[in-house]
Amino acid sequence: MTLIGVDRPGLVRSVAELVVQHGGNWLESRMSRLGGQFAGILRVEVPDDKEPALVADLRSLQKTGLNVVVHPDDTKGEIEGGRNAVLSIVGQDRPGIVRQISQALADYGVNVEDLQTECGSAAMSGETLFKATARLRIPESCDTGKIRRELEKIAEDLIVEVGFSELPIADLKG
Repeated sequence: MTLIGVDRPGLVRSVAELVVQHGGNWLESRMSRLGGQFAGILRVEVPDDKEPALVADLRSLQKTGLNVVVHPDDTKGEIEGGRNAVLSIVGQDRPGIVRQISQALADYGVNVEDLQTECGSAAMSGETLFKATARLRIPESCDTGKIRRELEKIAEDLIVEVGFSELPIADLKG
């Protein structure tokens, strides 16, 4: 399911309570506060006969300002195999950094599994500094040397530093 609403204390608790009330189990989640908004995506497991009531109760949270969208758990779309990598980007902020990097990755069939970005003041100059970290899944058939060269070319054009390293699956879980 996905959640979004104005951030306030107790949002996660309200969802967790409903999951437990309906005999469910919280499996995994990613949640964050950004720009005063709370957003999250999570997976829960609930007995089949309790699912309709849980979904109805979750949707009733809209009256508290939390929009909840429930999606069936469909693992058919998961990417099997491949290699894992981590990409980091640091440099002076400018429009188009994410677009150019994500386009290059998509051109090679690389899936962005997790992306975290932020802008802040550089320590010495005070200029706006862009930072990003991405967890990637690279198809087995993909030449990582070509990806690395393409990312280095983009980094040179954008005047940013790009780090790219392959990792075993165990190093990416967290």
